[in-house]
Amino acid sequence: MSDDGDSVRVGVLSLHNSKETKAILNAVDDLGHEGIWLRRENTAISVEDGDVSVEPEVDIIANRLLLSNTEEPAELLGLATTFERIRPMLNEPASVLTAVHKFATAATLANWNIQVPDALLALSNERLNQGRDRFGDVGVYKSAIGTHGGGTWKVDLTTPVNPKVGNRQAFLQDLIERDENEHRDLRVYIVDGEVIGAMYRYAPEGDWRTNVALGGDVADATGEMPKEAKETALYAAEVMGLDYVGVDLIEGDDGWFVLEVNPTAGFKGLYKATNRSPAPYIAKLAIEQAGGRVEEDRVAELAATLDDSEPASMPRVDPGPEGELPLIGYIEEVVVSGTSGSTQALAKSDTGATRTSIDTSLAAKIGAGPIKSMTRVKSGSVKSGKARPVVDLVIGIGGTQHTVTASVEDRSHMDYPLLLGRDILQHYRVDVRRRVDEGGKDGDEEEMLEE
Repeated sequence: MSDDGDSVRVGVLSLHNSKETKAILNAVDDLGHEGIWLRRENTAISVEDGDVSVEPEVDIIANRLLLSNTEEPAELLGLATTFERIRPMLNEPASVLTAVHKFATAATLANWNIQVPDALLALSNERLNQGRDRFGDVGVYKSAIGTHGGGTWKVDLTTPVNPKVGNRQAFLQDLIERDENEHRDLRVYIVDGEVIGAMYRYAPEGDWRTNVALGGDVADATGEMPKEAKETALYAAEVMGLDYVGVDLIEGDDGWFVLEVNPTAGFKGLYKATNRSPAPYIAKLAIEQAGGRVEEDRVAELAATLDDSEPASMPRVDPGPEGELPLIGYIEEVVVSGTSGSTQALAKSDTGATRTSIDTSLAAKIGAGPIKSMTRVKSGSVKSGKARPVVDLVIGIGGTQHTVTASVEDRSHMDYPLLLGRDILQHYRVDVRRRVDEGGKDGDEEEMLEE
């Protein structure tokens, strides 16, 4: 724990490459503390002679595990619980378990007099269909665990439904619809009992689901949402015991109903609507709960930007000598680092090039160097070869870091500022059909051959 405002080590437990995780880690760093990404590549827990230790060492953990995206959520719940027994945790596993199960959420909120749509979960086919008439001819059918709008259907209830979708429990829910021509709901993002932002979400044409992941549109609702909706969202977050959460509500003829609470709600749509990122507020909460200090003005300043670039704490792990080589694309986004900084850039894989090369302006931007030597490099257009400086360069691909001696050249007339040569590609398999850019040309590149 921190004393007198010393630096706090905030671990973010996240096994996926989400923009939200990156934004929280960057916010911790920008607030003057240390963000640490707890991933498969770098994380361990040890019990030795009765002493329990976490590796890497952290003071507090923000839980960002995506339970709804895994076939075995109990495994991740057990992992989060293990950490929670050792270090303080934001969004504790018990609360997340309730939130990630949509019917458990509904039952919990209803028990605390919070309006939720009528619903029925039954373990047998017979019992579920006995009760479906109460929802009318059309209702909502949901898998109890789902994400990004997946596992939610608007169904014709004049025909039978099944109590399970695949191996996941399903249930029926009343369809609340004030305007059948305009489908919208309200998401309120809350951190530590305070509303960070709110947005109306509109269903895309031809759909009734409002999820941004499905193409829904958004509009800022922070300053204009009804008092009842705001109070209902805050109460729901409190009842669910979540430190940060997106609460989804819909307005019916009898007021506002809570549809779901999402402990790993995305930031992209909220930021698009409100120009406000929850990440610095989550970072602030973690830092302060561990005894650290932050500047309030700095938090508000950072919230005006959604910084989801690769954080400094992205684990760097060299590929092992055994097993199948990892796969990369023809065009990859990489992190390139020099003596004065790092930046993300697009790189082209070229198995015909012995050496990696970097554009002159990009090399200058990151402080690539010092220039180690000059080398003569042959190309298809210059038969005699030409002298080019070479520098030490660090290139990060995913969680792996490579230090190579790269040639520096003017690539301003080419599509990509970096060319990955065999000095890096020897560690990978290249899928020429895979590319991270949507545009870009497949124009002729110089084939770099070192003498």
